[in-house]
Amino acid sequence: MLGALGEPIRKEFHLSDTQLGAITTLFTVLYAVVGLPLGRLADSASRKKLLAAGMFVWSALTAASAFTASYTTLLLTRLGVGVGEAVCAPVSASWIGDLFPPQKRSRALAFFMLGVPLGGGLSYLVSGPVAQAYGWRMALVVAAMPALVLIPALLRMPEPRRGAVEGNAPAQSGWGVLLRIPTLGWIIASGALLNFNLYALATFLPAFLTRFHHLSVAQSGWWTGVGSIAAGLLFASASGMVGDRVIGWRKNGRMLAASAAMAAAAPIALAGILQPEGAWVASVVLISAAYGCLNMYYGLVYAAIQDIVAPALRGTTMALYFMAMYLCGASFGPIITGRLSDAMARRAAGSEILTEAAKAIGLRQAMFIVPALALALALVLYAGSRTIARDMARRDELLTIPAAKAL
Repeated sequence: MLGALGEPIRKEFHLSDTQLGAITTLFTVLYAVVGLPLGRLADSASRKKLLAAGMFVWSALTAASAFTASYTTLLLTRLGVGVGEAVCAPVSASWIGDLFPPQKRSRALAFFMLGVPLGGGLSYLVSGPVAQAYGWRMALVVAAMPALVLIPALLRMPEPRRGAVEGNAPAQSGWGVLLRIPTLGWIIASGALLNFNLYALATFLPAFLTRFHHLSVAQSGWWTGVGSIAAGLLFASASGMVGDRVIGWRKNGRMLAASAAMAAAAPIALAGILQPEGAWVASVVLISAAYGCLNMYYGLVYAAIQDIVAPALRGTTMALYFMAMYLCGASFGPIITGRLSDAMARRAAGSEILTEAAKAIGLRQAMFIVPALALALALVLYAGSRTIARDMARRDELLTIPAAKAL
């Protein structure tokens, strides 16, 4: 939401790009820390009730953001959104893992993670035009309204038994089990790099289109939304089919496919950022395609996580994964990109007095960090592909021993 509304918020509260990025950074830090106890809770409590409570909190605080009168109060409401939203990933991953066998999980998780491009795209599609017509505050109220339908629908859903697919899975516990999985370390590092890029793009892409390519707030929101939805749906759906196919060929197939997708994102993103001023169509198409490649990560890597951890630890694993990747990646993406943008803008202006033209140049130069980190992400995932076969064998051994004893 704040990516789509960044420009009007910046102008109303007279913010720098660093301050604009800090809103998302503080949100993600709290999101990551609170996620740990919530992940542990997801492995024992009712996942349905926990997710419904989280949805209520983050939707209510999204609406409350519309009534803020200062930068500080806006920050406080966003922190509340982070607390509510931290429930979603550990609960959902645990729930889906109990509905689908390993050979179908890539498609199931990819379908679930379509919420990222679809939700993000709808934020831009709806928020930009609503903000243009009625102001950014009304856009936040509109964003909170789906909870009125979704929470009652969620509470009517049946919840599967933990370990339903694997049978009587052992009830492992403790961080030590997870910390002894080498592939999980590589996956956590990859999550940090991925979310640095995705949060940097989400925060500053509409602003880049407005400043550098001179689109209005409504136009930048609309076309960012169209690009995000189209590319996200296409590439993320493809990742599910690819992931379930390659796992039948080789155990590290999902990690190798994810590495290839991230490597492809780098030159595509670079080409989009390098488009000359006014060539916004080519820029949107290319950056959206890079965004789509990055979204292939979810269906491939999230399924790989399920391949290496026991069912009783899925919620805890996702909470640990999210804490590390948000503290080390997503929290830095917006603020570092914002600081780079401010520094490059001062350099372009030649003084501390920044014109809008200098801010446009500064933001464009700061965005070159996205393709650079996409390459680093590809290398980290490739490293993980070298260890995952052993970790999968170890997980299967731990699941088989209790069953053998029972017989």
